[in-house]
Amino acid sequence: MSISSNASWGATKRKTATSAVRARTVLTLFSGRDDIDSHRVRMVLTAKGVAHELVVADPNRPPEDLLDLNPYQSLPTLVDRDLSLYDVNVIIEYLDERYPHPPLLPVDPLGRARVRLGVKRIEKDWLSLVEIILTGAKAAAETARKALRDSLVASVPVFKASKFFLNADMSIADIALAPLIWRLPMLGVVLPRDAHCVIEYGERIFRNPAFPKSMTDSERHMRALP
Repeated sequence: MSISSNASWGATKRKTATSAVRARTVLTLFSGRDDIDSHRVRMVLTAKGVAHELVVADPNRPPEDLLDLNPYQSLPTLVDRDLSLYDVNVIIEYLDERYPHPPLLPVDPLGRARVRLGVKRIEKDWLSLVEIILTGAKAAAETARKALRDSLVASVPVFKASKFFLNADMSIADIALAPLIWRLPMLGVVLPRDAHCVIEYGERIFRNPAFPKSMTDSERHMRALP
């Protein structure tokens, strides 16, 4: 293929992607059926009462629109008119700024940094273990399951410190954590009695009307609502 042909192909792809974005005039979320990152974004949208179109997609057979909008074809992907976002934390912070009520980050820089760091630790220390539990070999899955259980138990003092995680009000840290707590029974993670505050924390979040509204049918069937 010649250089000019390559340039023409690139221009065509850019034009196609741009057209696909512009064709959507309603805020649209391309979401997985039951993955935690997609659940996190759906929680933000429902907590803020944002009207949107939900497209539940199969990551193994992504819809044509997603192929045009996201070079990684990953979920979740958010489309807002001529903007396409496909990193879960970028999406969440964009929505928090675009729809500021209720806020999901503290107003002060120190508080925001603390919550953001908490999200990173939740992702690195806990959410990273979920895929291993679900898809790893038996020994690896059991090791990850034990690591998750032990780490949550070790964090009991943090759960006891305030009504929400690392903050007096609900924040993006709770958005990252609540879908994990909801999935613990499905993951085979049973917490000991002395970690009851972790379960109580989850139940407080689950009683929020936004939480059940954020779930797909697949997620609802993971366990019974309290």
